Amino acid sequence: MTTTTQKKHPGWQKLKLIGVPFLFLLLACVTPPAAAVETALQKASFMPLWSPQAQFAGYYVALDKGIFARHGIDLKILKAGPGHSPAQALQNGTADFAVLWLTTALQRRSDGTKLVNLAQIIQKSSMMLISRKSSNIKTVADMNGRKVGMWGGDLSIPPRALFAERGIKVHEVLQTHTVNLFLRGGIDVTSAMWYNEYHTILNSGIDPEELNVVSLNEQGMNFPEDGIYALERTIHKNPALARAFVAASLEGWRYAFAHPEEALDIVIRYMREAQVPANRIHQKWMLDRMRDLIMSGALRETPGILRKKDYEAVGRRMLKASLIRSYPDYTVFSWRSDAGEK
Repeated sequence: MTTTTQKKHPGWQKLKLIGVPFLFLLLACVTPPAAAVETALQKASFMPLWSPQAQFAGYYVALDKGIFARHGIDLKILKAGPGHSPAQALQNGTADFAVLWLTTALQRRSDGTKLVNLAQIIQKSSMMLISRKSSNIKTVADMNGRKVGMWGGDLSIPPRALFAERGIKVHEVLQTHTVNLFLRGGIDVTSAMWYNEYHTILNSGIDPEELNVVSLNEQGMNFPEDGIYALERTIHKNPALARAFVAASLEGWRYAFAHPEEALDIVIRYMREAQVPANRIHQKWMLDRMRDLIMSGALRETPGILRKKDYEAVGRRMLKASLIRSYPDYTVFSWRSDAGEK
């Protein structure tokens, strides 16, 4: 009796003998490699508030150490600094994410750009108004009628709000990114950041005892500074990308503070690539002060949260000083409002 197997094609027996290896070969031809089936990295662009420096170490470290990539992001950090506006880059779609001060974001929001705060990295003001003791300027009131160096654009908002609140009229003098005008006696008061220009003044040979320093924060003007922002439509289009960007950024800051010398190496390399003068001692001061500012808030109890009381206080002051026409409800402006203080 002839079996069914015997009636099959003569080549069947050969195929049967090599069946298992043949099957694997066939699967190898039709199945893509494991790497190909993994989710591709999502491209994203980011603009810091200024040129590469330790003020933004967390982002450069996260890029250099592959932290953004591990969070699924193929990130491009855009050129920043003179002539490059992060707020404008967000508005015209050049950047997906950017660092802005809260005052800037509120002003742009009042003008119609629907910016949203994704994470508040620096939760208090580190801005100072510095004068020499020889000028007899001890208080904000003493600045009335004096020459005060002010940065152009959005960075002038906090001191203007302070002067408006106190009813003080100063002679505003446009200040560049250096403090040379103050050092040469061209102005009575200079704007400065604790982590940057203040240290530059000290390095010029002036002792702290020769200076009067008015901290905006100590004047009750707690205007949160560096925050991560995006447009509403960017978040609605891809909320997962927004979450990943914030998570990677915070992880980058944690790594930078845990490995400061490596972080400085990374930052200085980016500075040199951008042809920005790089002084390691100054960058170390900046990184140390950023740790003091960030670890006291953004990476401590409420990671990256813009607190409701801070937001509303700034909004009220800017409204009173006629710097904005209106500001949105906290729940609309802060993407992570559910984690903030109510």
